[in-house]
Amino acid sequence: MLAACTAVNPYYNPQLSHHTPSGFKNNYAETVNKSLTEVARWQWESFQNGTPKPPEHTTDIAVPDFNRLNAYAQASPRPAPQITWVGHATMLVQAGGLSVLTDPVFSDRASPVQFAGPKRAQPPGVALVDLPPIDVVLISHNHYDHLDRNTVQALNQRSHGTTLFIVPLGLKTWFTDLGIVNVRELDWWQCTSVQPNASSAPAVEFHLTPVQHWSARGLGDRSATLWGGWAVFAPEFHWYFSGDTGYSQDFKDTRKHFAPRWKDNGRDLHDGFDLALIAVGAYEPRWFMASQHVNPAEAVQIHRDLHAKRSVGVHWGTFNLTDEPLDQPPKDLAIALQANDLTEQDFFLLKIGETRTLPTR
Repeated sequence: MLAACTAVNPYYNPQLSHHTPSGFKNNYAETVNKSLTEVARWQWESFQNGTPKPPEHTTDIAVPDFNRLNAYAQASPRPAPQITWVGHATMLVQAGGLSVLTDPVFSDRASPVQFAGPKRAQPPGVALVDLPPIDVVLISHNHYDHLDRNTVQALNQRSHGTTLFIVPLGLKTWFTDLGIVNVRELDWWQCTSVQPNASSAPAVEFHLTPVQHWSARGLGDRSATLWGGWAVFAPEFHWYFSGDTGYSQDFKDTRKHFAPRWKDNGRDLHDGFDLALIAVGAYEPRWFMASQHVNPAEAVQIHRDLHAKRSVGVHWGTFNLTDEPLDQPPKDLAIALQANDLTEQDFFLLKIGETRTLPTR
């Protein structure tokens, strides 16, 4: 704690408003992480109210199509984009000739230790050993339900170091300390490109975008490393991953930032992302969670702000992290879609382990 008080941000740039001498901050909220007193109040109220209640229904599970997942990299011509929900915020996105994992967590618990902490309600939809070769891993921030040490070490070992980890600013050192050296770190609005194995294929762009959240692995490193969402541009598929976030103007800013690439002589050309992966779970109680986790109604607003053609809900149904039951997000999402004249074709959910093919741009 004392060391944290004197910590210096080695990336500090006074010309960037989200940089601070000791770390980083949000664009539209000074701070969203709560004090220990507020955490204690939340836990006491949850104990008194007996929340979260047990779910009425378990999260639906599908039998993975392993042949389909493994065939993607070898197929010629290139197949249509496809996504597979592994669980929580972990999605396998196969597009642009790359197999990309978002915030992979395959451990039994989202915790610094595996004998305590939030436990998986069901196994990953695809076991780590059954994954196709992973080209890129995207990390949104360093909370334990999004960045798992055992998982990233296993992915790195499995690929013999060829898997590329793309992370927010400040996290590269954490990876290199684990012996993972194929890492690129980005600030908000920075971009890196990745070339698929087929040398003639166009590169895929990965942009780190602002979202409203925070970071920490312990008590003394609050907001010491950056957090963010990801905008990914392959020639035939443009997709977005929110990571963890509260609702803010950052999503309108993101669409505005990328709008020029969707226009030609002032005309909209396939305006917006083809798919957005948006968090829909871990949102109660609102007095505690609203600034850092969106609820389904706000997730639908993000879908609109981004002008996404389709969205899929993530960050639900896997770990009991907050006060709503594990099966509450689908119910609240259905209400939000109806209120916005949207359907499940516009914003859908997957079964754990399910693969869905999406239209090519």
